[in-house]
Amino acid sequence: MDDNLRHQRDTSLAQLEALIRRGHQIRNTPAVDATRAWQQDCAAAINQLSGGSKAHWLARAYSGAFLVRSAGGGVVVEVDATEIVDRILDVLAQGATSLSSMDDVAASSGAAPRPRQFEFVHDADLRPVLEQTFADSRDALERGEFGLALLLSCGVIEAVLTDALDHARQPAHDAPEGRIPDWSFERRIAAAESAGLIRSGCARLPPVARRYRDLTDADGELRVDAPVSEREARLAGQVLHVVMRDLDPGR
Repeated sequence: MDDNLRHQRDTSLAQLEALIRRGHQIRNTPAVDATRAWQQDCAAAINQLSGGSKAHWLARAYSGAFLVRSAGGGVVVEVDATEIVDRILDVLAQGATSLSSMDDVAASSGAAPRPRQFEFVHDADLRPVLEQTFADSRDALERGEFGLALLLSCGVIEAVLTDALDHARQPAHDAPEGRIPDWSFERRIAAAESAGLIRSGCARLPPVARRYRDLTDADGELRVDAPVSEREARLAGQVLHVVMRDLDPGR
């Protein structure tokens, strides 16, 4: 881990530890205003650590902390406030454990730092978000969460195509076809192919991947009734690699 990443890790870890200490104080001496302010700070920290992605495992765990289901599967509206605090503390602890293990994994493996996969992306602020989402998609596939893996892979494909298209149009300062972020996934793929930015690798995307936005609900969460097979998830990941090679021929 380089010094910059270590500093970011240590800063985030210190923030989580401070939130955990506050949470224990609130649990012992509950107050509505203090609890609400703490939850807002927790949400901001989780959002930062998850790169703003609601599909990130940490963001999903935090959202799940507020839901308690009955044995029949229905959502229980009345939940004890102390139980919610305990659940959030557990999520914060998971995040702290994940951050703490970063150096241990690097040291035990003896391997060189993982190469940055998205240096070809023009928007520098987008690169770390894509790196994390890319890693999350692989982790989800390994856990057998095929819907989440496909969702994340397609999200990265769409993001890198948007970045490439936006950069390609800037020199001419022309936007006769509207804002690229307003385009459908299909239209971005077609535009990138037409502009010669990518080849025809996206033709391998399964139908469910092309309409991947339909897999989420109004809150951006993966719908439970949106089945995705292992083959479809793996195909989406393979196409992502092809698109990355097209946009960064030197990789």
